[in-house]
Amino acid sequence: MIKSELVQRIAERNPHLYQRDIEILVGAILDEIIEALARGDRVELRGFGAFSTRARQARIGRNPRTGGTVQVEDKVVPYFKTGKDLRARLNQKP
Repeated sequence: MIKSELVQRIAERNPHLYQRDIEILVGAILDEIIEALARGDRVELRGFGAFSTRARQARIGRNPRTGGTVQVEDKVVPYFKTGKDLRARLNQKP
């Protein structure tokens, strides 16, 4: 599902809301999650999961096109851990 599909589904379930307002709301939520992660904060949505960051150390990588070695700098990457309720719903037997 992409962002526009998410907005469309929310709009279908809430016909009393304007689609442009839903787009603004979804954008604001995602922007706030991004800003919190950029600050180094952890974002937890109960029942859904938790977003956090992890540091990756610098390493020597390989260029797949040339086969040569490349220095990969250290970086911070996003990490998501699913919540208990989400895992339970994903693993339900029909």
